[in-house]
Amino acid sequence: MQEISITQIPHFHLGNAQDAAAATGCTVLLCPQGAAAGLDVRGGGPASRESELLRPVAAAETIHAVLLSGGSAFGLDAAGGVMRWLEEHGIGFDTGVAKVPLVCASCLYDLTVGSSTVRPDAAMGYAACENALQGGYRDGCFGAGTGASVGKFRGMDQAMKTGIGSYAVQLGALAVGAVVAVNALGDIYDERSGRQIAGLLAPDHSRFLSTEEEMCQSSQVVKNKFVGNTTIGAVLTNARFTKTEANKIAAMAQNGLVRAIRPVNTTADGDSLYALSSGDVEADLDMVGTLAAQVVSQAILRAVDRAESGYGLPARGSLPWA
Repeated sequence: MQEISITQIPHFHLGNAQDAAAATGCTVLLCPQGAAAGLDVRGGGPASRESELLRPVAAAETIHAVLLSGGSAFGLDAAGGVMRWLEEHGIGFDTGVAKVPLVCASCLYDLTVGSSTVRPDAAMGYAACENALQGGYRDGCFGAGTGASVGKFRGMDQAMKTGIGSYAVQLGALAVGAVVAVNALGDIYDERSGRQIAGLLAPDHSRFLSTEEEMCQSSQVVKNKFVGNTTIGAVLTNARFTKTEANKIAAMAQNGLVRAIRPVNTTADGDSLYALSSGDVEADLDMVGTLAAQVVSQAILRAVDRAESGYGLPARGSLPWA
């Protein structure tokens, strides 16, 4: 098994678009040939679009794009630009009188980082599609990761900057990868070493604090943890699976979030992971689901390592002790 770029997985195109000044953006995953897709949502505060399409009982067997966006629920508007781009390129579900593009979307909350009034819109979604055909995807503070941050239990003054990250592997003809925008309430851990690598900072930024330990200091109800959360992402593979099987892969991929983020899936997070299958490679479902969890956890670490400090938030690379 060898590491490859997420952009080397066939049948998919990834692109970012962002407004760096406003600290928000979006990332699109185009699958022009269609992809069987599943979704697993475990956070308590998701913002999503067309999720019902991915239920096994829904009629559509494939979708044409997934949009990961900042802007909280406002960012769902960017999916309209993705639809327009797909329609202009003749991609969509043929209804007989029109081809209707099927676009699913999930958003994270980044309104506390940059501008709270500038959000991804249809123009930005369209631009992300244009960029996808030109190799316009990068890890770091781009796309849906532009305004991403972690470690926010004590507020933004003790939070850290993260971004979007990807990781992919190839095993023979099989390719499995993940792209994740890391915007958690909790902290990030490297499962290989067990070390915390990002998250809640001490007030003087001299060391990490543990969000879990801070939470457990008191059982008093904390009424507002919504200072800007939700980790969203997608697993991509060129293996052939049904929509039902893709939903199982998405569920198994959530184990990658559990390994890398503590606490995770809280009421203040809308954690959502898609799984997209477009290809004809035969592969075992459980093996791909296991790989999906691995690439998700590695993509989270890369989102931390590729981030740069900004908007008053330090990134890991700027903390000599981290």
